[in-house]
Amino acid sequence: MVPPSSATPPPCPSPPPPRADAAFPHAPDWARAGIAALVAADPRLAVIEPAAGPLAWRVRQPGFPGLLRAICGQQISNQAASAIWKRLAALPGALEPAGLLALDDATLCGVAGLSRPKAAHARSLAAACLEGRLDLAGLAGMPDAAAVAHIAAIRGLGPWTAEIHLLFAEARPDIFPSGDLALAASAAHLLELPARPGPKALAAIAQGWAPWRSLAARLLWHHWRFVTGRAVVEDG
Repeated sequence: MVPPSSATPPPCPSPPPPRADAAFPHAPDWARAGIAALVAADPRLAVIEPAAGPLAWRVRQPGFPGLLRAICGQQISNQAASAIWKRLAALPGALEPAGLLALDDATLCGVAGLSRPKAAHARSLAAACLEGRLDLAGLAGMPDAAAVAHIAAIRGLGPWTAEIHLLFAEARPDIFPSGDLALAASAAHLLELPARPGPKALAAIAQGWAPWRSLAARLLWHHWRFVTGRAVVEDG
């Protein structure tokens, strides 16, 4: 979800890069129906799966673990985030708010590999859960904008982290993280734009993909992994 370098990728890798999709399930029926509606409405999206293969359906755990995983992905590559997450998730108690708060920087940073700012963000999340400032159980009943705002109000999280969590852990169909640089790079490549769009411009483009913007985002990430030769990397 974090983009590679700004170098222009080739139009299509040849031969196709090695894939790691076998470990990921196919998109559920509701998502396949949504993708069909998307490509019917915008044929520009129709070229992605024929070239890159079926969309690998990535999911994350709901609740505290899912948000903790999103923090691991802030501003670094998927590969680095995945390695950190594996080490963090293996720490006893780390996937519970109270257990996370019991871990010191020597463990969170030295063992798991979190940066000090990310360790602070993780503690902020855990404290918000324990103090009741973050109502994870109530998220399902909130509209999209309200859910994003509720999560983003916690120090160290922000809109991107909230949107990634709602998209992958809560399976909301119409979330689009317009501040994601990989989505901007993919849209510029796929739509043959003169430059990578900024968040406002990208959000305006994505309006045309409602009410399936989450699926459009998944397709764009899928396209960018393909044209840059990256395998799917995700866990938990």
